Amino acid sequence: MITDKTKYSDLIKKKAIDLGFSSCGISAAGFLEEEANNLEAWLKSGMHGSMQYMENHFDKRVDPRKLVDGARSVISVLYNYFPSEVQIDPESPVLSKYAFGTDYHFVLRDKLKELLVFMNETIGEIGGRAFVDSAPVLDRAWAARSGLGWIGKNTNLLVKGRGSFFFIGELIVDIELPADSPARDHCGKCRLCIDSCPTAAIIAPGRIDARKCISYLTIEYKDELPPEISDKMRNRFFGCDICQDVCPWNRKAIPHNEPRLCPKPGLLELSAYQLYNINRDLFDYFFRRTPVQRTGYKLIKRNIDFLKGKLNSNPD
Repeated sequence: MITDKTKYSDLIKKKAIDLGFSSCGISAAGFLEEEANNLEAWLKSGMHGSMQYMENHFDKRVDPRKLVDGARSVISVLYNYFPSEVQIDPESPVLSKYAFGTDYHFVLRDKLKELLVFMNETIGEIGGRAFVDSAPVLDRAWAARSGLGWIGKNTNLLVKGRGSFFFIGELIVDIELPADSPARDHCGKCRLCIDSCPTAAIIAPGRIDARKCISYLTIEYKDELPPEISDKMRNRFFGCDICQDVCPWNRKAIPHNEPRLCPKPGLLELSAYQLYNINRDLFDYFFRRTPVQRTGYKLIKRNIDFLKGKLNSNPD
């Protein structure tokens, strides 16, 4: 059993890399004052749209000590999901890259639990919980505090030299660990993400109006899609990626090597005709246990029919 606390962080980070995480950083668990003020203002402005759950557990979102008893440290990890392939038919409705393979909640949660088991076996009895975008945790804020990257103007976490196509997860634990220093912002004067957003959802650097965001509209929004966005959807039927695709840092993105994040054979080969005429059987076959399944067939069909309506209104 290791007893030298100065070695704990190195052991944890090495194990995280061995488990396939791209990077691992640590920050002290505490109140996120700046983030709390920003979140409160964002909610009061109604920019979260119909995501009422964002209003719940506000105190836990901004202080992990209220989420996990005795929390002392937040261990943040990144997991690369940048694909080596893209959809073949350029006319097909577009699927966000993060949804090509198995739902990331399953992939990351398993690995985080394994990391926590390792910590208990190596360091001693540790209380803690694993989180993967499924509880009131401000993932990007903690990853930034842990030095893994900085929050870009499109509100995504950006990693110098590697871009933003990463999933984020955390272990909130009751052991005090040396904290890493936050990374410096490297966006500079670049505003490609802001200028490229087709719906002008990025209303200011680091500030998004979800009600205009294609990802929100195609994944979270349950009502009929607003007709005024018809010319701005850019053929997206689940998610968007545009603000990430144009980011210069993503020119350096390296494809992942996680088999579970690879698409089911045939998914990227689906033609525009097949997707525009998607039925329940096709949906279940290609999207079972993927993030798309969480949104459900009904909403995906709504999105595709919306795109098809635009297509039919412009036959040329």
